[in-house]
Amino acid sequence: MIAEKWKQMSIAQQMGNMGSEFSRMVSLKRRGNPIYAENSFKRLMELLELTISQRKNKELLILKEVLEDLFFDENKYDVSTDSLRKYFINFALLISN
Repeated sequence: MIAEKWKQMSIAQQMGNMGSEFSRMVSLKRRGNPIYAENSFKRLMELLELTISQRKNKELLILKEVLEDLFFDENKYDVSTDSLRKYFINFALLISN
């Protein structure tokens, strides 16, 4: 059911929704709720996988690697949560216009 609804959304809507899940994950992780943060991360990855399967976009594959790197604290890409929030907020702004 969710996959069908997800496919009907524009890329901006999909990315905006993923941005919300990303913010939720970061907030939960910072507040010391690792189980809920992991659940949010899994949900984010599920949504991203749905988008990747539909869009076949290299940027989305890179985003997946960066998000995994950030969540698991490897930091090999040196990307901050703030930079990813800025990335996602642009999609939310597109939706609101």
